[in-house]
Amino acid sequence: MSPHMSKSELPVMEEFYSLQGEGAHTGSAAYFIRLGGCDVGCHWCDIKESWEASDHPLQNVGSLVSATQSCKTKIAVITGGEPLMYDLIELSSQLGTAGIKRHLETSGVYSLSGEWDWICFSPKKFKVPLSEFYKKSQELKIIVFNRSDLEWAEQQAKKMNDEAALFLQPEWSKEKEMIPLIVEYVKNNPKWRISLQTHKYLNIP
Repeated sequence: MSPHMSKSELPVMEEFYSLQGEGAHTGSAAYFIRLGGCDVGCHWCDIKESWEASDHPLQNVGSLVSATQSCKTKIAVITGGEPLMYDLIELSSQLGTAGIKRHLETSGVYSLSGEWDWICFSPKKFKVPLSEFYKKSQELKIIVFNRSDLEWAEQQAKKMNDEAALFLQPEWSKEKEMIPLIVEYVKNNPKWRISLQTHKYLNIP
């Protein structure tokens, strides 16, 4: 992140109106704001073009809020990349003032900034997350790339607050292999739920 970057401007890879495809709010209409920049380095990431922040133009926070307001939804999903590479106080404040519910998707490797109605915390093995996210997040989403990820998921779940929803999501390229494994695991460990990338089945953004 540039030290001179104003918090009123953020690098935006894309913004679009669609349905939330994953996790606790699957099926809900939402306006997505995908910020550029990520240094977590998931080898299976399906949006590696988001990694380099300088590839994406800076946009004014006010214009992002206006675009969200132009849609009928009252949910904005701030995702990435890793959105918490940036100070999100201004964005979350303006969205809140506009009466829009603020959903954040993060790996939890940078300090939390801004006020959020829902935090989807998706920690990765590649970079250790900060402990604050286990306490403050409403949702834990673990991407399952192989069987050993289930054991790692349990380690993460033990650190979570009692109210958090727990999701296991098959990594898309391993979907056919991992879904039967996750289905059986959830049946045996019903504190978990399965999350599918339903937007890919529906062929929507």
